[in-house]
Amino acid sequence: MAPIISVRSLSKTYANGFKALDNVSLDIEEGEILALLGPNGAGKTTLISIICGIANPSEGSVTVDGYDVVRDFRKTRGQIGLVPQELTTDMFETVVNTVSFSRGLNGKKPAPEHIDKLLRELTLFEKRNNALRELSGGMKRRVLIAKALSHEPRILFLDEPTAGVDVSLRKDMWQLVKRLREGGVTIILTTHYIEEAQEIADRIGIIDRGRLMLVEEKDTLMRKLGGKHLSIELREPIGEIPASLAAWNLQLSERGDELVYEYDDETNHGGIARLLAAVEAAGIGFADISTRQTSLEDIFVSLIGDGR
Repeated sequence: MAPIISVRSLSKTYANGFKALDNVSLDIEEGEILALLGPNGAGKTTLISIICGIANPSEGSVTVDGYDVVRDFRKTRGQIGLVPQELTTDMFETVVNTVSFSRGLNGKKPAPEHIDKLLRELTLFEKRNNALRELSGGMKRRVLIAKALSHEPRILFLDEPTAGVDVSLRKDMWQLVKRLREGGVTIILTTHYIEEAQEIADRIGIIDRGRLMLVEEKDTLMRKLGGKHLSIELREPIGEIPASLAAWNLQLSERGDELVYEYDDETNHGGIARLLAAVEAAGIGFADISTRQTSLEDIFVSLIGDGR
């Protein structure tokens, strides 16, 4: 099956010479959730803007369901819903009118039942006749999602969808995203909350300085670049790791009171038990052991650096 979105050799250079995207190629499969991670200014929003037809590329091409986003703008834009970062709505209009107007703006006939269903799913139905200025920040963001879904798009872009909302609402939105995917909607989201990507994404893309560094299935990425860390707390500090333990590639803490062993489940094969036996055989007593799983955040920081 052909990808629903295909990006080929895409670059974007602005008039001031800034290169926001540099030779990006990417295929997005129908029905998946793809999370794009990257620091501010990495090119995430520029990429979304070009796919949605808001900005034009300097080089390369993008197709949506086989249609070029520049030549066939109407056909591609009608299949896309976009939730931007900014709260760009008429603050004096009601919720239901705002969402209904968005549906009409995308060329769809009125569908009050669909609008009511959306508002119920987004916990907005009781506020449907309220002006947007009367809503909390989290509810205003839900209205943006309702607007983006009003014309029943096949593709939904979420640009920092949970920025500025509380943890409870964020988790509610995660559940909504999963339900949309179950209904066949393809979802692409950018986020600064790495736990968000780890929770809901099927694939992870990491973009930095306009270049797409990798795109990988989440589980595969965690297997390839993740790992586990076994910390062995020693009863007494040691000055160096004995030669008999050299094959384990252990790391000794600065204070000499902890040994760290990095491993993964596929290659370990009972190695921890053998390691602990080897530590005891070397005459090193230990008081405690603990393990830690490498997180997606650890991988992200290792790829783009911390603090840049």
